[in-house]
Amino acid sequence: MLQIEDLSVDIGDRRIIEGLHLIVEEGETHVLLGPNGSGKSSLLLTILGYPRYKVIGGSIMFKGEDITNMPTTERIKLGVGISFQHPPAVRGVRLGDMVNVAFGKKTEDAITSDVVELANTLKFGVDFLERDVNLGFSGGEVKRSEIMQLVAQNPEFIMFDEPDSGVDVENVELIGGVMRDLLDRDKKPSARQKSGLIITHLGFILNYVKVDRAHVMMDGKIACSGNPKEIMDEIMTDGYERCRSCQR
Repeated sequence: MLQIEDLSVDIGDRRIIEGLHLIVEEGETHVLLGPNGSGKSSLLLTILGYPRYKVIGGSIMFKGEDITNMPTTERIKLGVGISFQHPPAVRGVRLGDMVNVAFGKKTEDAITSDVVELANTLKFGVDFLERDVNLGFSGGEVKRSEIMQLVAQNPEFIMFDEPDSGVDVENVELIGGVMRDLLDRDKKPSARQKSGLIITHLGFILNYVKVDRAHVMMDGKIACSGNPKEIMDEIMTDGYERCRSCQR
């Protein structure tokens, strides 16, 4: 599904990703760990094609197609989706209209039963669909708003930037259940068609979404990869110091 080879990325005159390699097969969900400032969110935004992130070397292949220099809109059409860690509030745009767009409808279309049903799944009342996107929302409501738009979009490769940060236990469980469904995690492995990449610091979301492989990112590179539970246990015990020693 996703193949990144020898990727190097700059913001301005600063190198933020250096010679990174990553493969996520169809039907797999991986977790990306690492200390603050290691380049995790930058990697997701580079995959998305965010203009500030300049690819200096290497390639990003999605479903066999080179998307390294493709505009963000084209990547989305191909099936890439993202849930941002800190999405902005959008004044003057109703949440219901945003979900309509994600479903492939027009903003002026009436809010239909499928939108209302999806809102109910995420514990949003119909009144929330009339509110401006993320304006005055709590942390949990912002996360659920992001997930709701992703479900409507239904991408094939889904990136989640810290879906469990700033969210209470009840919301983490709800979000985790929807993510699990969106990523085909409750299907047998041979039937899974969606792939995902999840960034998390404390790993709470991993109690609800089982992942196939974990990667630790340090200083813009993948320092190590392996069994998610083993790597998470190691980090919880010794932090990232052993990862730094492995990197050296």
